[in-house]
Amino acid sequence: MEVVPAWVPAVGFTLLPHAGGFLGSKITKREIPTWYETLQKPSWRPPNWVFAPVWGTLYTSMGYGSYLVWKELGGFNEKSVLPLGLYAGNLALNWAWTPVFFGAHKMGWGLVTLLLTTGTAAATTASWYNINKTAAFLMVPYLAWLSLASALNYRIWKDNGNKK
Repeated sequence: MEVVPAWVPAVGFTLLPHAGGFLGSKITKREIPTWYETLQKPSWRPPNWVFAPVWGTLYTSMGYGSYLVWKELGGFNEKSVLPLGLYAGNLALNWAWTPVFFGAHKMGWGLVTLLLTTGTAAATTASWYNINKTAAFLMVPYLAWLSLASALNYRIWKDNGNKK
């Protein structure tokens, strides 16, 4: 029986969130010049070039946090169902935002998706705290960015509500 090297799960968990980000970037790259640039945006929004490195950093930190929780709990088992299930739900919501907002141009539903993402990220962070504090702290920048993203999504929705 071949034993998986210890680094494989660490790398796999760390890279997993990037899968949805990579797929979403295909939609985003297509929609920025054709749709997003036509929208009214607040003066305080970050420039477009900031989003890819920020999301790359956030995906790496939350992915590594999920590895720490998985490792601490001894893998996939009864104890890991809630903390890793919350995380999986959060990732699914995170990945859904781009097709909703950029793909379907549904700014209001994008905001709903972001608020649900923020809620599940907060629940994930809280569930991780008593398992591995480092993992929980790795989620804090993500929560902060989700707050900014939610405010930005809200402002764009309110300022462009009648634009398809």
